[in-house]
Amino acid sequence: MKILLANKFYYRRGGAEVYVINLENLLRKHGHEVAVFAMQHSENLPSAYEKYFPKEVDFTHVKFRDFFTSVSRPLGSKEVTDKFSRLLEEFRPDVIHLNNIHSQLSPVIAKIAHKKGIKTVWTLHDYKMLCPRYDCLCRGSDICEKCFTDKKQVIKNRCMKNSFAASNIAYWEAVKWNRQILEKYTDTFICPSRFMYDKMIAGAFCPSKLRILNNGIDISATKLSDYNIKEDYCCYLGRISNEKGIETLINAVKQLPYQLKIIGGGPLKENLEAKANKHLNIDFAGYKQWDEIKNIVSKARFTITPSEWYENCPISIIESLCLGTPVLGARIGGIPELIEENANGLLFESGNECDLKNKIQKMFATNFDYREIAEKSQVRYSGENHYNELLKIYKQLI
Repeated sequence: MKILLANKFYYRRGGAEVYVINLENLLRKHGHEVAVFAMQHSENLPSAYEKYFPKEVDFTHVKFRDFFTSVSRPLGSKEVTDKFSRLLEEFRPDVIHLNNIHSQLSPVIAKIAHKKGIKTVWTLHDYKMLCPRYDCLCRGSDICEKCFTDKKQVIKNRCMKNSFAASNIAYWEAVKWNRQILEKYTDTFICPSRFMYDKMIAGAFCPSKLRILNNGIDISATKLSDYNIKEDYCCYLGRISNEKGIETLINAVKQLPYQLKIIGGGPLKENLEAKANKHLNIDFAGYKQWDEIKNIVSKARFTITPSEWYENCPISIIESLCLGTPVLGARIGGIPELIEENANGLLFESGNECDLKNKIQKMFATNFDYREIAEKSQVRYSGENHYNELLKIYKQLI
């Protein structure tokens, strides 16, 4: 089978990118031909199809000369349309598997595929189809679902960067790529969590188009000879941004004698690193490749996912559990679906610094069966199991 994977980034930036890269390797392993469509970026992995990648658009620092591109890209730019059409002509896929494509690539590629009669599957890694911001956070702070039924709320509340202009662009993007259009051009939406499925239903998406399928990983990369080699530190793995609850985590750890290792980067890294620089028990390790991540996470007593937004099915939690490392997770979004309390971790009230501090203490005091955590998780999140279920979805369409 020939499968085209599309995602705005093509490097290990976040959970969606890790999923796409793992899936590409898994599909190739099973003998499928795989092409990739992404945006140009200096950190991208090498690809035989990178000549078709549209140029990078950075919405964080929009320069005047790039203003037209920044406005047109979310709505479906000529460059994306032309390059994607040429890629389809060369590769001729049986199935197109979309991931995070809004804004930098846009759902125009689903429209192009549909018009050519190519079946399209779309894995939902965030809430962009329901919330113009993507994260269901009003102005980046408070949980909000008003846009599920009234997209004008993004303008009213200036949810995008507290900017009238940016919020207007997000609004018109949501209007152009509305629910009816997205359902028309997409054959199946994959929800990695029951929570995501329920929110899509709340947003009036057709249940018959939705499938629940947890993310999977290459468990061979998580195999260890001994899962009991642990050191006295806990670990955060992920993007250092507001919605991830990292500031709440740092404030809690400051009150404790335990060491915290933070793996990853993001917009808050420098600011939070400066605030924590007097606390020797907090180590900002920065971006790491898998071998280093594996070494740090596998030796941690536990990892912490302190999110303050509707997490979907975090790859970081799955990787941690498959390495035999329990997880302390916020009780929000799809996180509780992954954690069995007192067996492979604990839950705490999202955003509650006091509860987080107390649960960190409890995690250090709890004896977990690390090997059992790893073995059960490797069965549940096996990339092979995920592949088998995904292949059923593909074959039902073609």
